[in-house]
Order: sequence, then C-alpha cells, then structure tokens
Amino acid sequence: MQNNEIKHYDHIVIGSGLAGLSSALHLAKSGRSVAVVTKRSIEECNSRLAQGGVACVMDRLDTFDEHVQDTLTAGAGLCKEDVVRAIVEEGPAAIAELIELGAKFTTRGDLGYQDGRSEFDLGREGGHHKRRVLHAGDITGAELERVMIEAVRARPNITVFEYHIAVDLVISRRLDQTAPNRCFGAYVLDINANRVITFLAPSTLIACGGTGKVYLYTSNPDVACGSGIAMAYRAGAQIANMEFVQFHPTILHHPTIRSFLISEALRGEGAVLKCRETKGAEPVEFMHKYHPMKSLAPRDVVARAIDSEMKRTGEECVYLDIRMHSEEELKRRFPNIFAKCLEAGVNMAHDLIPVVPAAHFMCGGIKTGIDGASSIEGLYAVGESACTGLHGANRLASNSLLEALVVSRFAAASIDRNFAKFKKNHPTRTEPCHWTSGNATDSDELVVIAHNWDEIRRFMWDYVGIYRTDKRLERAKNRIKLIRKEIEKYYWDFKVTADLIELRNIATVAELIIDCALQRHESRGLNFNADYPFLDPELDCVDTVIQRKF
Repeated sequence: MQNNEIKHYDHIVIGSGLAGLSSALHLAKSGRSVAVVTKRSIEECNSRLAQGGVACVMDRLDTFDEHVQDTLTAGAGLCKEDVVRAIVEEGPAAIAELIELGAKFTTRGDLGYQDGRSEFDLGREGGHHKRRVLHAGDITGAELERVMIEAVRARPNITVFEYHIAVDLVISRRLDQTAPNRCFGAYVLDINANRVITFLAPSTLIACGGTGKVYLYTSNPDVACGSGIAMAYRAGAQIANMEFVQFHPTILHHPTIRSFLISEALRGEGAVLKCRETKGAEPVEFMHKYHPMKSLAPRDVVARAIDSEMKRTGEECVYLDIRMHSEEELKRRFPNIFAKCLEAGVNMAHDLIPVVPAAHFMCGGIKTGIDGASSIEGLYAVGESACTGLHGANRLASNSLLEALVVSRFAAASIDRNFAKFKKNHPTRTEPCHWTSGNATDSDELVVIAHNWDEIRRFMWDYVGIYRTDKRLERAKNRIKLIRKEIEKYYWDFKVTADLIELRNIATVAELIIDCALQRHESRGLNFNADYPFLDPELDCVDTVIQRKF
C-alpha cells in the first residue's frame, strides 16, 4: 500500500475528546487551519462518559490553597506543586469560557433548592475536603462534549476527519543529538477508504485519551488504546510514570451491562461502601479499616480496599449504599445512573448497588511541561495522553477535566508563540513524506489479532493490576516481549488495518506500564508492589522516565 496524497495544515490535533477539541478551538482563534483527526465519530471518546464533573474553586468557603493541598495529598508526593497551582488557579477562567460557549452546569435551583437558585450545585468527591465539583447532572462529560462539538463545527478553519486513525508520527531524527527531534505530522489511515494519508503541519498535538483497553475490565470505551502514548514512544519522546494506572473503585457489577461507571459523586452525597462477611449476610461497612475519610478516601485507597475485601471474603463484588436518599432525590441528582441501575434490576433508593474496580485513568503518559510541549520539537500532548505533573501518583477526582481545559489553553498559547520557528523548520511541499507498506499483503490470519488482544488484556489484569509483585511483573514482561515480536512481524508482513494498529498500540502501552512498574521499587499511590510495601521518601518527586533507544 503506497499513497501519494499529502494534506497540509497549520495544526494537527489527534483526538476529539475535551482536551483535543478545546485545543483545536484555541488554535483556530489565530485564523490558521486546523485538522482534527479522530478514529471513530467525533462524539466517541472518554470525555463523553465522564459523570462526576470538573473540580474548580467556585465557592467563597473554598480556596485555591485547599484545592492544591487536596491534589498534592492524593498525588502521594509525586505532583509538581507549581503545575498543580497554575492549573487550579486557571480553573475559574476556563469554566467561564465554557459557560460562554453554552455549557449548562446544574444549579441549586435546578435541584429544587430555594436558597441560592442561581448558585452552582457543587458536588464533593473522594479526596476533596470541600464541595468544588461542577456538574451537569450525572452526564457532565456529554454536556461539555456537546458544547465543544458545536463550537468546532461552527469554525470554518477547523476540518474534522472522522474514522481516520493515526498510524505513526512523521519524525525527523537528529542523529548527532545536538537538537531535539522534529515532528512534522502523522501518517493516518482513512478507515473507510482503506488508504494511508500523510498529514503534515508545523505543529502536531496528541489528545488521544487513555489506556483502559489494555486491561480486561475497564470503564473506558473501545477507543482508549493509549495510541497517542504509543506513537510518541515509537517516535522517541520521553514517557513518564506509566506504572500509575488508576482503577476506578465502583463499576456496576452486572453480567450483561459492561463498563458502566458509578460516579464517585454518589459517595460525595453520602453513599457508603459495604461488603458481605459471609454468604447471605447483611453487608457491613469496611472503609473505616483503611482510611480516616472512610468511603470518601482517595481512589487508590478505595480500589485496593475493595480488592482486598473481595479476596478476603471470596465475594464477586462489594456494594454501595445510598438508600438514605429518597427516590425523588436520586432521580433528580443522578438521572442517568438511576436509569442504568434500574435497567440492571437495582433501584438505588431501595437496593444496594453491586460494584467492582476496573481500569479507569492513566496518570502517566507523554512527559510534557505545563504547556503540553513534549521532548520532540513541534509535538504537544494534552489530556490523558500527557503527564504534566498534576496527578502525581494518583489523580484527585474530577481534576482530569480541569486539566484538559486548562492545559489546552496553555498549549495553544505556546504553539502560537513558537509557530514561526516551527514553520521555518517544516519540510517544503515538494519534499517526499509518503507512506509505503513495501511488499505487505492482505492478511489471511486475522485470528492472530483477536487472540493477542485478548491475551494481553488478561495477563495485564492478572499480573499488572491493583496488586503487584516482581514475580507477576516479570511474568508479564516475558509474555509481552514474545507477543510484541509477533505483532511487529505481522505489522510489516500485512497491510495495516484499524484493528492491527490498535493491537500494536496496546502492546506498546502494556510494555511501558510493565517496564515502569519494574523500575519503581516502592509502593506509592496507584502502584502497590507487595515486594516493596512501603513508600521511599527518597523517591518523592522522582518520575519514572522511559525513552526509546534507536
């Protein structure tokens, strides 16, 4: 498969979640051309599924200092305090911009309260000591995506390419290492036309979202394969802190309803975690054994506690009890969650909600500054693809949407400042940057893709999950080395397909998670290793950084 079509833009954004679309909108303000590349429809992304909301200081009883401190505490000594403060303090301006675009956050008046009818109804989630989570019912992500998509489609200088999946970055390597490598764009597979197109631009921004599909059980949609991180690693970018995979403590446990997240906001409204001590017994509270904040403890603590209780009791799940609220209140505050639970035969007002942990959020990623700039010139990353230093070893609830909004503003400003330099170093329109697949043929062994995909996700769940040991990690490392060799041979022998691209990416991401976990000889935040059960103070603020050697 050789393709001669080259598309030229001023900016390329890969991904259509909140971080990507926000970046595209800010970049478009200059009047320059922006291409948004997304592998499914523009609506399909992790951001759309976010239930809780956006953490932001909006109440007179709250302060930036308190939000910063809650973030640092959750991050377990690995956050960059200057980054945390800058993002937290920029939050109100980002929220004001969203509201100007038409975002509608829930107010107390919307919920029937007579006091302060126009005031935002601020939620509280695990790890927060104050109510500071703005929400749009329990479908905040869907509301923000709606607003962003409308704004993007209204911009004539933004072109959206749906069902286009990025294969690899177009990179110019400096062999003498006297200057950073340069990114010129990306090779992109047009899925419907089955052809690879070269997209070139002075700046390329990765906003591909998370890595949840690397694990067997996840709250993420199918698109969350860590593709941006994998491409950046193959291009030679620095990757940081991939061992810190956040497992959401409460995913609905049901045989047919998969990957449905039960928002932490329920615990913010008083829901209590319970487990059965014996079969048929009435479930009892257990979080007091693990943390002084009990059911409102940070996510890493809660996920490990649930995993521990399930192993101790042999039960398949634990339960959330929010029966202290009336059916009317729950339908009003959590309409989407209430309806989904009812579909599963659970009335939240009268029944306990069965829940289990699942892979949810990647705190590591492409190592960037607060402006999203990577170690490769012209390449930026924002959102869950990036590791800015905000989340540290454990993300504080609802800080992710805040980061997506704020860092996208900083990234666009940085690209604007450096655009003349990026354009000067950009290849001319006559230079060849074509994609070629050599002698690759159509595959007659598609079962290889399905088998390897399934095996990776299973051993990552079993060996590189909530509870780790060196022996498990080494077992996973041996398996992924063999599988990656198979995948690379398959990749070069056969023509690329969307499934093959995603398999290649999850294999790369899986190995990055394993390698980072093997390098960290301590238990901190989301990385718990029974062979090193204690936190090492000498590793405070020390990132695990991996970079491909050529």
